[in-house]
Amino acid sequence: MALTLIKEDGTGKTDANSYADVADGNAYHDGHLYATAWTGATDDQKAVALVMASRLIDAEYQFNGTRTNAVQGLQWPRAKCPEPDNVHVPISVLLPIPYDYVQYDTVPKAVVQATCEMARELLIADRTVAPAGEGLKYYNSGGVQTGYDKTDRRQVLSQVAQVMLAKYGSQISARSGVVRLQRV
Repeated sequence: MALTLIKEDGTGKTDANSYADVADGNAYHDGHLYATAWTGATDDQKAVALVMASRLIDAEYQFNGTRTNAVQGLQWPRAKCPEPDNVHVPISVLLPIPYDYVQYDTVPKAVVQATCEMARELLIADRTVAPAGEGLKYYNSGGVQTGYDKTDRRQVLSQVAQVMLAKYGSQISARSGVVRLQRV
């Protein structure tokens, strides 16, 4: 059975499985210097990559604010998520800086673009499995000595996707004891 990509359009669809569709991916990669993996893929492969990228983003990121409804399929759309690009200059240093919020019925462009970026990365390699040699610190063949480095771990989300998403939330990390404080 073929995958049916259902793009989240900001209405909080219960069956949405992607933040971007193939047309979004094609438009994003029109301006991408390293788009070969994307442009060489079939539309079906692109759709599967976009759905998987959306799953990984939702699994790896905790976005600010709250879901707009309890039954939506993905983390976006969100309510009360600060829009960092719309910070207002305070009238007085004593007043708090008021933030505008991302519209409750939209998916930010950065989330769509991060999905397209991750889809391209997934077409290149499976980022959900450990690459060969990951964690290996040293290896001696003659004396059969092997050492491992627990910190040598490839991130599931690419660095570019992480940067695109960072303004709207924080990456969930099993190793981190840090929690982002958000004042409302």
